[in-house]
Amino acid sequence: MRYRTTQDRTHHIFTKYSVIAFFQKMYKKRIEPCLSCASRHSLVVFVLFFLLSAPLIISAQTRWSCKDGYVSFQSNAELEAIQAHSNQLIGVIDLVENKFAFSVDMASFTGFNSALQEEHFNESYVETGTFPKATFSGKLIDIFNPQLSKQKVRSKGIFTVHGVGIERIIEIEIHKVASGLSFHAAFNIPLAQHQIRIPRIVYKKIAETVSLSVQGNLKVEN
Repeated sequence: MRYRTTQDRTHHIFTKYSVIAFFQKMYKKRIEPCLSCASRHSLVVFVLFFLLSAPLIISAQTRWSCKDGYVSFQSNAELEAIQAHSNQLIGVIDLVENKFAFSVDMASFTGFNSALQEEHFNESYVETGTFPKATFSGKLIDIFNPQLSKQKVRSKGIFTVHGVGIERIIEIEIHKVASGLSFHAAFNIPLAQHQIRIPRIVYKKIAETVSLSVQGNLKVEN
């Protein structure tokens, strides 16, 4: 589009972007009369730069941390259902480098059907004393868009439990919330892949594959 004067160009830009209607009003009343033609042009360039860089300002909040995420798992076997949970998931996501790292203390899981079941979980199956943490670290495959209120991104990394790391691609759902961002993911864990052996005497009480759900809030690191 061609403009006859710098004023015409300024008017078109300001009316196109309704988010700066206030600045248009102020410009017309107080700024424009005081500016030379060159100064008007500089102001237009500045406003355009501000509008185009707004998404970058949001995404510049690069490192987001989680300090009290929630993890739960469920085993649905023929003779028994087992559920347990932990609220000690911690982690960091860098939305510029698309890297992440999360971990949870295996001894923090509670909610088992009995104290004996919890003891067997820690001592016989995941061997918490030897392998105290489960971790997942890697990179986001999809680019996070800070302008969307809800989106799904795929993460690719090494999921480690019982000391055995397996490469996984896990889809994460991310929402904008008042405090920052919230996330949720759900996936299955074949126990044999992580060398978690089920004694034959209880194989009907523990599923060969357990389902895992992860959720939490992310806040910008100061």
